[in-house]
Amino acid sequence: MTTANIIRELNHLPLTDKLLVIEQTLKSIRKEKKSGLKHGVDAMYDEYKSNKELRIFTILDKEEFYEAR
Repeated sequence: MTTANIIRELNHLPLTDKLLVIEQTLKSIRKEKKSGLKHGVDAMYDEYKSNKELRIFTILDKEEFYEAR
């Protein structure tokens, strides 16, 4: 089914059903986004643990931070 077909069919639905479709679509998008972020974290975890160059600036974590204005 194409996007145009879906939109055409949505136009025939009552408002409550349209809202249900929107709600379910947003839940699906959030789940997909969360899954993608987790995949990225998992992919970089071992590299981050073993590669000291990726952590070089963590030595500054204990330094005071002064915002320049």
